[in-house]
Amino acid sequence: MNALLRIVAWVLAVALVALPVVAVLNGFGAERWPLRTLRINDGLQRVDVAKLRATVLPHAQRGFFAVRLEDAQAAVAKLPWVERAEVRKRWPDILEVRVVEHRPFARWGEDRLLSERGRLFPIAGVSVPRNLPRFDGPEARVDEVVALYNEARVMFASSGNDVRALELDRRGSWSLTLGHSAADATDVVVGRSDARPRLARFARMLPQLQSQQAGRVLARADLRYTNGFALSWADAAQTTDESSSPRTAGRSPQEGNT
Repeated sequence: MNALLRIVAWVLAVALVALPVVAVLNGFGAERWPLRTLRINDGLQRVDVAKLRATVLPHAQRGFFAVRLEDAQAAVAKLPWVERAEVRKRWPDILEVRVVEHRPFARWGEDRLLSERGRLFPIAGVSVPRNLPRFDGPEARVDEVVALYNEARVMFASSGNDVRALELDRRGSWSLTLGHSAADATDVVVGRSDARPRLARFARMLPQLQSQQAGRVLARADLRYTNGFALSWADAAQTTDESSSPRTAGRSPQEGNT
């Protein structure tokens, strides 16, 4: 009998402790321990702060003890431009939200952007900055695309040409676009092998080639030759039209590996 009484007493004691905790976790007492202050870190340039507040508010209404920080954090992380989010609470009534924004580096394909940290994120809901370079390629080879882009920018800087686009296709063949706008764009076919040596040789000769064609725009350059390039020129007023007979630089081109 004494043993039974001790068991009953123990169960009652546990219940007296557990029931208030369960009640709090299920939202009871939200009005008694409300979250009155929402703090968001300064310096946000692209995340819509009003939308951020509206996203967090339903979670904050559960009160200090019942708020589910993981759910709130996951909801914030889905907002456009959010790279990383952290949600914390501070006694007695403060909910803190810290957001790290994506910083766009380039467009990737048709529906994504590439951040400066090398992360791809969707364009949906995002106002895309103008004049970003355009990249494309297999997602697993993002680092290779960025590395070649950075090297190519240095190669062509002396001739005043920007690298506007860079693509690595499914066959592993590289191509890029030089120029400052569509009016002076040059499509460059590099091929699958020796991309860097081919680009370096072309970059060295480009200023001389352009000086020999005053008033004309280099519309296309095919670097897939062993001893030269196949070049197509267009009049400055008709840059969308390629000349019917491509010119070559260096010795007569011989077809190389693509």
